[in-house]
Amino acid sequence: MGIIFSEKSKTITLHTRHSSYQMKIGNLDYLFHLYYGPAICDADMSYQIMQYDRGFSGNPYESRNARTFSLDAQPQEFSTQQQGDFRTASIEVVNGDGSYSFHGKAVDFRIKKGKYQLDTLPCVFANEGDTADTLEVTLSDAVSKVQVVLLYSVFEEADIITRAVKVLNSGDTPIHLKKIMSVCLDFLNGRNFDLVSLPGRYGQERQVERQHMTHHIHTIGSVRGSSSHQQNPFVILCDKNATEDYGQCYGFSLMYSGNFLAEAELDQYDQLRLVMGINPKQFVYELAPGEIFEGPEVVMAFSDQGFTGLSHLYHDFYRSNLCRSKFVSETERPVLINSWEAAFMDFDDKKLVEIAKAARKMGVDLLVMDDGWFGKRDDDNSSLGDWYVNENKIKCGLHRLVEQINDLGMKFGIWFEPEMVSEDSDLYRAHPEWTMQIPGRPAVRSRNQMALDMSRREVQDYLIEKVNAVLDDANIFYVKWDINRSLTDIWSNCLPAERQGEVYHRYILGLYRVMDNIIKTHPDILFEGCSGGGGRYDPAMLHYYPQYWVSDNNHPIDRLKLHYGTSFVYPVCTMGAHISDSGRFVPLRTKAMVAMCGTFGYELDATKLTEEEQKICREQSDLFRKYYPLIFAGDYYRLTNPFEPGNMTAWQHVAKDKSESLVSVVVTNLTCNGPQEYIKAKGLEPDAMYTVNDGEEAYSGSALMNAGFPINREVPEYTAFQFHLQKIR
Repeated sequence: MGIIFSEKSKTITLHTRHSSYQMKIGNLDYLFHLYYGPAICDADMSYQIMQYDRGFSGNPYESRNARTFSLDAQPQEFSTQQQGDFRTASIEVVNGDGSYSFHGKAVDFRIKKGKYQLDTLPCVFANEGDTADTLEVTLSDAVSKVQVVLLYSVFEEADIITRAVKVLNSGDTPIHLKKIMSVCLDFLNGRNFDLVSLPGRYGQERQVERQHMTHHIHTIGSVRGSSSHQQNPFVILCDKNATEDYGQCYGFSLMYSGNFLAEAELDQYDQLRLVMGINPKQFVYELAPGEIFEGPEVVMAFSDQGFTGLSHLYHDFYRSNLCRSKFVSETERPVLINSWEAAFMDFDDKKLVEIAKAARKMGVDLLVMDDGWFGKRDDDNSSLGDWYVNENKIKCGLHRLVEQINDLGMKFGIWFEPEMVSEDSDLYRAHPEWTMQIPGRPAVRSRNQMALDMSRREVQDYLIEKVNAVLDDANIFYVKWDINRSLTDIWSNCLPAERQGEVYHRYILGLYRVMDNIIKTHPDILFEGCSGGGGRYDPAMLHYYPQYWVSDNNHPIDRLKLHYGTSFVYPVCTMGAHISDSGRFVPLRTKAMVAMCGTFGYELDATKLTEEEQKICREQSDLFRKYYPLIFAGDYYRLTNPFEPGNMTAWQHVAKDKSESLVSVVVTNLTCNGPQEYIKAKGLEPDAMYTVNDGEEAYSGSALMNAGFPINREVPEYTAFQFHLQKIR
């Protein structure tokens, strides 16, 4: 059992293979956090908590005259509201009497076999054979009758703990939830922590930043209606001396695609509190008596093996316990070519067939018809929402076009942007009330499109009907699901004025319902997510899509940083990566090697390539297929940091049994008469012998890891090297 309760000490301990997490039903039935870190025996860790008379820190009334007991200095599992704790709160609720208060005490707990599930939100699952146990702890406010249920699931072998929260209004008057955090974690000594996050912007998503904790509230979040290009719902707390291979690291990954918030506060006593959940900005959710609100899940991991150890935990877990698509592990994904950079919206059925014929010579398996195939769509000013085929372009009809592509021995894919609508569209003319638009105010345009109100049931039903009709009309193998703007004008015509604070969250709930009814009902279709590139790249999206477009920026040298940052939490098999015309001074083989650190495909006009270029592309496509199991299922190592000064960027894939490995190196900065460069491998078996690129010489794993490979410096700029290591004994 991964969860143990001690009747004597009133502690509840959660054990994974290498970590332990402990809480305690303590003084006056408050739930205290005691420990999270390397595995410990079932000891009562409350001896660490020291109590003093802290000036200007209030004491609970029930503590009588015990001035040494203040919630302002106690480590808590879920912090209260208006009870003397002035740090970042886990909850803000307005009670029926207008008071802002939640005084939660532990009144019940249950330990169960298996993984909890949420009714309204996606979450991870347990596979057959996983050892998974669940803890439910109920905190109750005796006056307001508001209850908070804390949910924990422990995946022992995976070294993963998940957390979620439910709020139940057990009173007899409505309440209004203004803030609800899914996780609250207090560390007794936080002054030696750093905070790592993945900020960015359009075209430069998930750049890595690291900051030392100071006595402030460090805030990371999004208020753009999605998890966004600018931030990602993932943070790491780590030792200030942590590196790729050494040091303690705590990861927090939020399964939510809307506005989110993570706050890390180093308090006056050097204690560190981290909370994470739905962003409270413009969030007010009414709960009638008896109603329940679910907060999104947080996937937590701990490693004392540095950033690499933490990444491996997330990679393994998200490959096996996040998405049920058969394309995660059962069915190999095809090499594709997308029509966007080849033709943009200027194409017809004949042009697509010609692109497919040329692409087939490149070893491509799948043609994707991108934006421009529907309504009267010739540019981005019209037709979003009109999900029917434009037969002025696709003159033979979608069904026959797909047949022609299939006759070439290729599969067919199609692009959608279901959540958006153009003002110049049949849908908008029929239902202008279905858009996000504040009454009496002109709407903010972005990319000449407006957002549909996904909180409306009829909007959801319309999209389910129209998209499914297209998918069921032809032999569609692949769908790219896009969204190309942030949300503004937050208003829903189907909610009263006093409930407009629910729209952001209801939008996400509506989106998940649409995805449930389209994606999950088409298990044989490969879905890829996109949001102007990687603007909504989060684990909740990956619950539906086995892969996500990393960025609209296809420049291979920029991609080195994009893949590096994304890999801190998301496995390589989720990273959509293509070869394109971007980076015209970068050799085609280098572009291919960079795209091979992902799902691999092409974003160019195949009809304009020379025979030699087509031959190179076929060789690279075949190489990707050869290494597919290693890239998609192996352990991933970041060998260099592209954000630091250096002449090379390198990464490595290692088979789980260490029988083979692929080391990739890109020369990013040539210097005149520079030093000899060496790249050291990782993850090999030290005493085993490995050949390199089928050569006759063999080298020990310890030599390759400690001395490394010499990299030829007499090469053109942006040259790439691949070293395939094969264990021979």
